[in-house]
Amino acid sequence: MKKLLNYILLLLLAFTLAAAAVHKFYVAVFQLEYVPAKKVVQMTSRIFIDDLDAALSKKYGKKLYLCTTKEIAGTDDYLKQYFTEKISIKLNGSAKDLKFLGRETDDDVLVCYFTLPSETAVKSIKMSNTVLFDAYAEQQNIIHTKVNGEKKSLLLTNGSPSGTTDF
Repeated sequence: MKKLLNYILLLLLAFTLAAAAVHKFYVAVFQLEYVPAKKVVQMTSRIFIDDLDAALSKKYGKKLYLCTTKEIAGTDDYLKQYFTEKISIKLNGSAKDLKFLGRETDDDVLVCYFTLPSETAVKSIKMSNTVLFDAYAEQQNIIHTKVNGEKKSLLLTNGSPSGTTDF
């Protein structure tokens, strides 16, 4: 009887650990830095490839196979369109166009590079960012900003998809 109880407890522990492993944490990180010498804000995004691929497939109705040998032609165009639709940024109250520069992979993360023009010194950054919100209700986008050496961060969620940092 004691052996049977031990087996049952071992089985329950195995199921509990397996269930914990299934739960996934959905997060993307965006870093914005003002570069006064170039009169731009440089932005870098770091997003898990599988999450972004799933969101793009859902939105555009086709599998893109991001960062694989089967990646379809024109993927950068889909990425540009997706980010343009999902991210809006105002510098000092003025809306700015996001310019997609390129991308690279870092293990299972897609790193994308962007710039935004800023002719005047940055005093505030207002960002609306709904990247992956349509695919994952639990998605969180962490925004790190750096202006003139001052660092500030925002946490954007489905319930609070925009925020402002003042410098």
